[in-house]
Amino acid sequence: MDVTVSNQEHPEVVLVTIGGDVDVYTAPALREQLDRLIAAGRRHMVLDLEQVPFMDSTALGVLVGRLKLTRVQHGSLRVVCTVPRILRVFDITGLKQVLPVHDTVDDALTHALAQVAETTAGTGGTPGG
Repeated sequence: MDVTVSNQEHPEVVLVTIGGDVDVYTAPALREQLDRLIAAGRRHMVLDLEQVPFMDSTALGVLVGRLKLTRVQHGSLRVVCTVPRILRVFDITGLKQVLPVHDTVDDALTHALAQVAETTAGTGGTPGG
């Protein structure tokens, strides 16, 4: 199964909706899409995983790598997920301890925007520094 990745721009935050299995075969496509957004200056992201029935360790590696990239740029990465199978993987691996997981897109966007405002205030009012 192919993975689908679409994004929707919000002020200061990009919502990335992912669909399909994310595994060793499809994770590189997801990584490329996310890296392209980060390279374009999109430091704050919300990943909607509601349409992802399966993720393997390769996919988790992509999430951790992108989390590190956004944090280095004073950004953030948040996940929307209520899929029990995916949440269990996040719990088992401890990913839930470092990657904020939300039940809804609205909640994730609200928290991301609050973090943007906090980051902006801490850098003299200029997004990014």
